[in-house]
Amino acid sequence: MDMLRFATAGSVDDGKSTLIGRLLFDSKSIFEDQLESVEATSRGRGNDYVDLSLLTDGLRSEREQGITIDVAYRYFATPKRKFIIADTPGHAQYTRNMVTGASTADLAIVLVDARKGVIEQSRRHATIASLLRVPHVVLAVNKMDLVDFDEQRFNEIREEFLDFCSKLNVTDITTIPISALQGDNVVTRSENTPWYDGPSLLHHLETVYIGADRNLQDVRFPVQYVIRPQQADVIDYRGFAGQVASGHMRKGDEVIVLPSGLTSKIKAIDTADGEIDEAFPPMSVTIRLEDEIDISRGDVIARPKNQPHVSQDVDATICWMDETPLVPGKKYAVLHNAREARCIVKEIQYELDVNSLHRKEDATELPLNAIGRVTLRMTTPLVADSYKLNPSMGSFIMIDESTNATVAACTINVAE
Repeated sequence: MDMLRFATAGSVDDGKSTLIGRLLFDSKSIFEDQLESVEATSRGRGNDYVDLSLLTDGLRSEREQGITIDVAYRYFATPKRKFIIADTPGHAQYTRNMVTGASTADLAIVLVDARKGVIEQSRRHATIASLLRVPHVVLAVNKMDLVDFDEQRFNEIREEFLDFCSKLNVTDITTIPISALQGDNVVTRSENTPWYDGPSLLHHLETVYIGADRNLQDVRFPVQYVIRPQQADVIDYRGFAGQVASGHMRKGDEVIVLPSGLTSKIKAIDTADGEIDEAFPPMSVTIRLEDEIDISRGDVIARPKNQPHVSQDVDATICWMDETPLVPGKKYAVLHNAREARCIVKEIQYELDVNSLHRKEDATELPLNAIGRVTLRMTTPLVADSYKLNPSMGSFIMIDESTNATVAACTINVAE
């Protein structure tokens, strides 16, 4: 059974937590004591309905305010597929949390209130999904019960959203009219929308094809750990452990190690359950090579005729996550897969206005939650691909060394 990771996004009070609560409730993925607790809390608030958003808003401050602040991860399964949900906040000041939740997602659900239509936050989240190359996007027009399930209103919102996304790199968009509170078109098709002939949300989540989203062509294996057993009777074992980032690795394949450029062949592929003949993402394996090569943590194993870029100059799109703005000339630590480096901000090329997609080329700094394009100079070469080609090898984070806080999520545009 395969697994789908999806993130929910939308503006404040669009019903993201209620939608996830409805998915968990209607797919019978919650325990009786959880339901009893939610029912009791709902009664205590004076609600005449069960507030399913309480299933996901776990922080006390979230429950008190009725909003989502942090990224809440939930897990459930149906007979067809397993799911990991990232429920992300709607407030603009929590854009960084949306980036965190969407960074590993196969699909993003952008919720829109049928009464309000497409607003700035809707565009912001669609832009982030595009920048992070989330392969599949669902526009869920929620609270259709509050506009009497009006087909014309649904079509207006749908057309406005599709028109905005035509300027972005979003290729697969599905639009579904729903009522998370009442359950219309969430798990089962609703009789209230006879004009809608598409699938329910859960049916779409169960059947959307994600097999083609994995990169099985470009072999990339970042080395996370060099294994040298300490037993006296095992003296010739030298393995390189890590997770296959992309590509298909087989015993006997010719490989090159970067940045050194040394070549060898794969002698064996080991797992916790024994030796195997081939490995592919996202398998965690240990690679043994035929030749004794100096390889250390952060090096990348690839194919000689299909190599990533090795460069100290990086062109990146970043989401800035720190209260202190990013300015040219400042130095930061960088973590790219298992490789650690330091960088200096050479130039801010532009700040992106996520509402209009206008590029502010005169920007002198990037404030909290801003998205922009910058040029960085690394102290040691990064072995990387562009994010468009290979997300696992084209992303990294920046860290403030004085506070140890993650200050930016970055995707590589060009690795010259």
